[in-house]
Amino acid sequence: FVLTPSVIQPDTMFQLLSMLPPRVYSISSSYKATPDEVHITVGAVRYNAHGRDRTGVCSVQFAERIQEGDTVPIYLKRNPNFKFPQNEETPVIMIGPGTGVALLRSYMQDREELGLVGHTWLFFGEQHFTTDFLYQTEWQEWLNDGTLSKLDVAFSRDTDQKVYVQHKIAENSEQFNQWIENGAAIYVCGDESKMAKDVHQAIRNVFVKEQNLSEEDAEENLKQFKIDKRYQRDV
Repeated sequence: FVLTPSVIQPDTMFQLLSMLPPRVYSISSSYKATPDEVHITVGAVRYNAHGRDRTGVCSVQFAERIQEGDTVPIYLKRNPNFKFPQNEETPVIMIGPGTGVALLRSYMQDREELGLVGHTWLFFGEQHFTTDFLYQTEWQEWLNDGTLSKLDVAFSRDTDQKVYVQHKIAENSEQFNQWIENGAAIYVCGDESKMAKDVHQAIRNVFVKEQNLSEEDAEENLKQFKIDKRYQRDV
């Protein structure tokens, strides 16, 4: 028998390939602050797999390939399940490690433009303080002028033992609970695969420790918080 190689015609080859999913980024700027601009926060993905250096399709396109003046196609996607409180006096606890801080920055820009102060607490985490503290000067300025009430940061590679945002929540357990009892709403943004689960457990631990609840009752509390829109996630 003679085997002949099969030939795939170019016009049919695309039918065998899976579609590239769209990349979704949170807007990290306020319309009130920059009405002529939309900011996004992009972490370039670079890694090695199976002996090959690989890069993120969209993130490295933004980071390296496109130049000022180039254009890219975009679309807007609403998220009706993630809204900050309409009452400006409601305390807001924001947990946004890495590029998850994008949406929280837009909210803080909004508050600054409206002249609102206080009632906000940010937990931010990344690997290194010197290279990865996204929007560092903005957060510090908001903290200094009172727009931001409290800031807790965790840089996991700057210490002998890795410290993440969930550890900072545990360190501030009593005050975290006080904010909750004062009506605070919790917003979590960022990685779903691990961070969001660890943060969820850390918040549940606060209920157990500070309110003397069982694990089951603490979980029921968080379910009710979700129903009441006091616990929202964009992960």
